[in-house]
Amino acid sequence: MQRSILRLFVLIALLFSGCSSEKNTFLNRQFHNTTSRYNALFYAQNNLLELEKAIEKSHQEDYSQVLPIFFPIDSAIIDQNEELLTGIREFSSKAIEWHKISKWVDDSFFLLGMADYYDARFDDASNTFRYLNVNSKKKRIRHRSLIQLMRQFTDQKNFDDAAYVIDYLSKESGINKDNRFILYKNLAYYYDKRGEVNGKIGALDRALGLTKDKKEKSRINFILAQLYQREGLDALAYSYYQEALKGNPPYERSFFAQLFAQQVAELNKSKDVRKVRGYYDDLYKDSKNLDLRDVILYEKAIFELKQDNIEEAEDLLIKAAKEDGKNPVQKGYIYRKLAEISYDIKKDFRSTKFYLDSALTHIKQSDLIYNELTEQKGIFDNYVRQFDVISKNDSLISLSQLSPEEQELVAERFIKQEEERLIREAEENAKPKSTGIFENLLAFGGRGSGESFYFDNSVAMQQGSIDFYRIWGNRTLEDNWRRNVQGFQTTDRSGNQTSNEVRADENGDSSEEENPILAQIPDKESLLAQIPKTPAAINALKEELEIAYFEMGKLLFFDFKEPKMSIEYLEGLITSYPNSNKKAEAYYILFLANQESGGNEKLYAERLNREFPESPFTFSVNNPDGIKGNQAFLESSKLYKDAYDLYYQREYVGARSVIRNTLENFPLTKNTEKLLLLDIMISGKIDDKERYKGRLENYIQVTENQDLVKMARNMLLALTGDDVKEEQKTDQLIAKDEDTEETPVLGEIEEEDEEDSPYRENPNQTHIFVIALEPEKAKDAKNLLADLEAFHMQNFASARLRTGNMNLSREEAIFIVSPFSNAEKALDYRNKFMNSFNSASIEDSDKENCFLISIENFQELNRRKNLNEYRQFYNKVYK
Repeated sequence: MQRSILRLFVLIALLFSGCSSEKNTFLNRQFHNTTSRYNALFYAQNNLLELEKAIEKSHQEDYSQVLPIFFPIDSAIIDQNEELLTGIREFSSKAIEWHKISKWVDDSFFLLGMADYYDARFDDASNTFRYLNVNSKKKRIRHRSLIQLMRQFTDQKNFDDAAYVIDYLSKESGINKDNRFILYKNLAYYYDKRGEVNGKIGALDRALGLTKDKKEKSRINFILAQLYQREGLDALAYSYYQEALKGNPPYERSFFAQLFAQQVAELNKSKDVRKVRGYYDDLYKDSKNLDLRDVILYEKAIFELKQDNIEEAEDLLIKAAKEDGKNPVQKGYIYRKLAEISYDIKKDFRSTKFYLDSALTHIKQSDLIYNELTEQKGIFDNYVRQFDVISKNDSLISLSQLSPEEQELVAERFIKQEEERLIREAEENAKPKSTGIFENLLAFGGRGSGESFYFDNSVAMQQGSIDFYRIWGNRTLEDNWRRNVQGFQTTDRSGNQTSNEVRADENGDSSEEENPILAQIPDKESLLAQIPKTPAAINALKEELEIAYFEMGKLLFFDFKEPKMSIEYLEGLITSYPNSNKKAEAYYILFLANQESGGNEKLYAERLNREFPESPFTFSVNNPDGIKGNQAFLESSKLYKDAYDLYYQREYVGARSVIRNTLENFPLTKNTEKLLLLDIMISGKIDDKERYKGRLENYIQVTENQDLVKMARNMLLALTGDDVKEEQKTDQLIAKDEDTEETPVLGEIEEEDEEDSPYRENPNQTHIFVIALEPEKAKDAKNLLADLEAFHMQNFASARLRTGNMNLSREEAIFIVSPFSNAEKALDYRNKFMNSFNSASIEDSDKENCFLISIENFQELNRRKNLNEYRQFYNKVYK
């Protein structure tokens, strides 16, 4: 017994002697390894897991969009869990400081880096991961640090550095299974951020085979199913949706997996419409789907749209908007679809605007469709603004032409219509909204929706309020109304007190409480006050109306692509306001709109030539095939300099000849307004003063460049004698270019243009191959996509190339082949295409016009819509 006790004391003594964090002995290492792992490191890891669970729990999945690879990090959630981050840092620091010789020091450093990453201290996190990559002796930690560094680069869209890490890891050996799984997830995330669907699918496929976590597998399978469904590969999508149902996923994901699987397998192909409708109705009735009824109605509405049942689809969407859904963003999709129906089918642009307003109230700035809807809303806001001005001002001007008695009758009729509307709304709101057993029992007891008691009957209350208002006006509500003695007070029809004694509450505010029902009924006096009474007020309304007619016509043609509706408003402008300073531009838009809709465009070309022979719009109409884009700007800049040199040498006739020829050959460039002003300056030298003055006044009215307008005003002041020195100043100013201090010579312009090119050379970026055709030719090229697919199967079977087509502008349609990982591979494809591709849909000249473009430059081209401009860059860089 004594020997056992002695041994125990010796063992304890040895343990205490081995607790030093510096002494590197076997016993000491074992002690620090065990203590570090199961104390400080254990708690730090648990805090990190708890933080990641909080991020996951706070995320609301949006199944209408492809699910994100990683759950988005919400800064608000990070702030709420600051204690967890503090715990990670404290425990990791203790594991490092107290157990310096343990084998878990590098793991602790990694946890510190993760804490900095989640706290958005990206520089500190990056330094930690880089340090571990260089100094850690553990492959596991080095690889994990590089993978996390890759994710951080992807978050920040630093794709070049992310690609460098990917390339480095691809050459590394000994990456363990857990790290390979995380690597492929991050690779999918990288491709997702770059918009490369094929790469994303491939990476997720690889990740799927590297995890045994059933929940993780279910979510990845669901994402893959969504991607395949969007690529039109329904069979693959169905298979992956079925796989997503395994692993006991959350009910919501299970619901969407079943719903979307039915869509790709049966609903889209079924000819039994009643069966499909019954399927949606059964889902709606299922009590487990109570929080998903808005989704079910939305999907059923999409199905009805495919059957061209527009009214039924619209009714279903309105019903869906009233359901209490689980995901707020779903309401945004519902209202967006209603907006699409109003815009694309009904051409009701006013309703479209209000549906977009409703959609944006349910969509956050971080949601994918926010920017798209905001941009659309701006256009429709402008439409409604112009529409309201036209409606209101037209009505007020018409009313101003009536006699006072007729105006009163119109006002009274309007008030009566408003009263009837309010009663109709009350009747609608009073309709029973439930036929449940409790509602029915209450009805039998006299407490149902069909009330006879006055204060429970909303229709009677509404009618009573309106009748009281009609007879007595908006009287003040008062306590102790039976008292005999009251201060002398009267209330007029509009509810204004006229007594010398106005009651107030303790805070000094009026005790009057406005009835919300009566607030909706305008009084006759306020209606009549809006009608203009003086010529000045009527003219102000007409000026607003003139601008609104022009803006509406312009908006309908350029933004809504509705030439016929545009013609209606612009012709109304010209008829009602024949002296409008927007007339030349209105003629030009009418020319384009008639040209597009098959109307009489020659009529407006003739009017432009007759009424505005020197307008840039006239030059454009007379020279439709002139050189466009940068080339036109370069040539016109050179000729502008030549004209100015001639003007400065007092060779006015020669200068005018150069200007007129330039405007004929290069209409509507950046130099057009400068050329016109220089031509007016020549007019001041060789024409009579009245013509010179008239041209200056017209130029000031129609020119948008404010610097040039200021110059023209100076010239007008000099002409009228107010400042005789201004013309000399203007002569000096007009020689200056808009973008540079002085008008450059051609060589300088070309160099400057090259520097300012919107396109950038990037041979390592993903590229696209583009076939550009005229719209009419594109319509006839029905078999082109099929021919391309056959060409790819024969020559690029393993490349997973995709094809598609779109309208770049009204003048060009493009067919796209993608993706190519870099310019070299795209060039190889082009060479093979030029030598081996044959199709009856395109000619050799069309093949010659094909080109390559990087993803970044394609986005710029899609924004600028100028193929000629890009071709100049392409010919220089790729040829």
